[in-house]
Amino acid sequence: MSRTPLQRRRHAYRVLSALALLPLAAGAVTACKGNDSSSQQAAASPSATSSASPGVGQSVGSKLYMLPHDGHRLAFYVTRGSGRTIVLDSGGGEDASYWKDLVPKLHAATGATVITYDRAGMGKSDVVPGAWKAESAAGDLESGLEQLGVTRDVTLVSHSEAGEVASYFAEENPRVLSGAVLVDADLPQFFTDEEIARVVAASRSQVEAAKKDPDKPANRQLISTAENYLPAHQTYHKVGWPDSVPVTVIVSEKTPFDGSPVDAQRWRDAAASFVNAGPDRTLVTAKGSSHDVPKDRPALVRKEVEDMLAAAPR
Repeated sequence: MSRTPLQRRRHAYRVLSALALLPLAAGAVTACKGNDSSSQQAAASPSATSSASPGVGQSVGSKLYMLPHDGHRLAFYVTRGSGRTIVLDSGGGEDASYWKDLVPKLHAATGATVITYDRAGMGKSDVVPGAWKAESAAGDLESGLEQLGVTRDVTLVSHSEAGEVASYFAEENPRVLSGAVLVDADLPQFFTDEEIARVVAASRSQVEAAKKDPDKPANRQLISTAENYLPAHQTYHKVGWPDSVPVTVIVSEKTPFDGSPVDAQRWRDAAASFVNAGPDRTLVTAKGSSHDVPKDRPALVRKEVEDMLAAAPR
């Protein structure tokens, strides 16, 4: 079924203007000002840190696990509950701290285990040199969940660039997921050859500027994403979503392209096309929201996650 019906949140949030698909969008500049390379490599116990003193990426009551995969370590933050699991994956340039306000509310409302994590190169997770690959990020997520013993009944919530990770994860692990909520996410239908070319052209000056300060986590991610953006997204355009996994797509009213009516309409059209391409898909418009839906409309995101969790078979 379908329930259908970016002005800037602040200048730093919209650094890439019409290019919210590369990692400096979704608040990367603002969110990452406090990060440096030493914090990226900070050692942590493979068991929990103190839940009474949450770290940068943690919510109150969560525990930090540094989990190895393919030669690097990833920071996973776990707020233990019973039964089902909610996994929150942040957009480009963001780490687990993006969800710190939503985690306790979801945990209290559902009783579920809530997991956030830092993708490679962000927060406390190790840097992985070379071009960023959504497939590799999906492999990191799969490995981390397996090590935590989470192999079924997962509701995956993915914002912005994390939609790419979600698509590859769902394609490879449909039985792990009971449902997903994609929040103004990058969807395969958007990435036509023409649109990819527009994104690359729009990003050129920002990528060059990022190269002047490549050690900043957000800049590093932007550079690594831009390195293979064209072939990666030509491949991503062909990725499908498994029919067995119900999904709610939340699309922002303003979209990441509030300054470009053509691109904004293509973003909305891609969301509608994705929803119409398979069963058990719902489209919800976050009215009045910028691309930063989890911050602008947190109650809406929480409601859709709770509804997805409640609808899953027990």
